[in-house]
Amino acid sequence: MIIMGKIIIEKSIYSFEDIRLGNWSESDPYFHQALSFCQSWLCGKEEFEMSTSGSTGEPKNIQVKRKQMEVSAAGTGDFFGLDKGSKLLCCLNIWMVAGKMMLVRALEWDAEVTVVKPIENPLLETDDNFDFVAMVPMQVAACLDHPITRPRIRQIKNLIIGGAPSSSLLIEKILEQGISAFQTYGMTETVSHIALAKISAGDLIYKVLPGVKIGTDKEKRLWIKAPMAGEKKLQTNDLVELLDEDSFKWQGRADFTINSGGIKLQPELMEPKIIPIIQSLFGHQEFFLFGKPDERLGQKLVLVIQQKEKDVKKEQDLLLALKENFNRYHLPKEILYVDELVKTASGKINRPESYKIAK
Repeated sequence: MIIMGKIIIEKSIYSFEDIRLGNWSESDPYFHQALSFCQSWLCGKEEFEMSTSGSTGEPKNIQVKRKQMEVSAAGTGDFFGLDKGSKLLCCLNIWMVAGKMMLVRALEWDAEVTVVKPIENPLLETDDNFDFVAMVPMQVAACLDHPITRPRIRQIKNLIIGGAPSSSLLIEKILEQGISAFQTYGMTETVSHIALAKISAGDLIYKVLPGVKIGTDKEKRLWIKAPMAGEKKLQTNDLVELLDEDSFKWQGRADFTINSGGIKLQPELMEPKIIPIIQSLFGHQEFFLFGKPDERLGQKLVLVIQQKEKDVKKEQDLLLALKENFNRYHLPKEILYVDELVKTASGKINRPESYKIAK
């Protein structure tokens, strides 16, 4: 069998055979790690250690079998019709499962993959056209906002977005630019995504990959049984609306649910509706809703905004605008500010830690 695949790092091009034989030298620790992982894969390593993000419990290191990663890569390849000779861009953190799986897809598809560091705007590092790219929402937004990379991201044939949900504003920009993009659903334990939702107007509807079985528990939290998860049943903390045996709407995290005086509030469903109001007053500042302990209500709804200084006038205007658009149960009882939001390794807002330093 002729192996055509190759890895491009800056100005160096390595064939898969070069990598398998160790005929490469990269002094940069990040690129060295990427090639070392690829060498281990090409030499037949059967198990790999991954750090979880905490979707099914506390973050931890787990062992993932090669077969799980092969099944995941095959499912994605079949979905998008990608195979030998496809051009991929790996711009996600290769220390995490999402980055590693981009390398595995290239290796399994005998494809060409360009590897860049996981910076905010990775398309500034390459002007090539790609068949398949995975990014986090922050990267997509940065590419769309930059005049040089806006046309480049439009040229990507298949873009998948994961790590965190895309905001309604980002979805609007994606649709305006006519980009073929999919929101992913998955976690380390499922070895990347097990479902994809085509980004379109209206609610995102996730369709599972072949062989994946889903259901919900009595609290409407999603459970998954999939070959890429080793066939074991995984119980998540994600609240979903199950549409049929193959599709669902994501509602948010059960552990973020706020119980305020017996009224259950789901921040991740409420936040997209607040975005236009926040942006009209504070610009493109990040924010989140959180439950603050309260003697009378149990928890009270608070809004935490990334902003160095409190602006009394803007705060008053914000509260007035929220009152005009939401019922009293969905109104924040307090607004807090934080200089810099704390993020997880995968780029998500760490809500509990960010709340701790808010004032």
